[in-house]
Amino acid sequence: MAMLLPIGVAATSPLLAWRGPVYILAGLAGVVAMALLLLQPLLAAGYLPGLRLPRGRRLHRWTGAALVGAILVHVGGLWATSPPDVIDALTFTSPTPFSAWGVIAMWALFAAALLAGLRRRLRLRPRLWRFAHTAFAAVVVACSVVHAMLVEGTMGTVSKAALCGLALAATAKALRDLRSWAFLTSRIV
Repeated sequence: MAMLLPIGVAATSPLLAWRGPVYILAGLAGVVAMALLLLQPLLAAGYLPGLRLPRGRRLHRWTGAALVGAILVHVGGLWATSPPDVIDALTFTSPTPFSAWGVIAMWALFAAALLAGLRRRLRLRPRLWRFAHTAFAAVVVACSVVHAMLVEGTMGTVSKAALCGLALAATAKALRDLRSWAFLTSRIV
């Protein structure tokens, strides 16, 4: 429900009444991406009932790919409807404050996905890889939450705040429990 309700609220928003299908698809892709951000730490840390950690981590990889796809649809659809706005966002010259947060989240997501895809080729020690991947993931979630909260759009104030709060809480708990930051303290000691 935490993931589906905000998508339902966005899909039935009266703000979509006079929007074209590409714009609607782009906006909904952003909402789906935000919902997937709630799912990702739950899968990575093995918190979902009935999913043991190895299977949850495999689903985490597939969900990560879906998340990248949703962001590509989100940005691609916005590009199709207004290239100047996307150029302004990508060059950090947009007058809307939410744009910069979305762009930072997008690049951090691409970095986390690239690290995941090149894990074997990079031959990074597992602790260093985990630290880097989760650091990028933390940036993705934090910046995505700021981006979503600043957008006055279709998600609805309550459902958006609830989804963002749950994504932050799930990420914080997973980061604490997985102890990815232990890499830093082991280097100092």
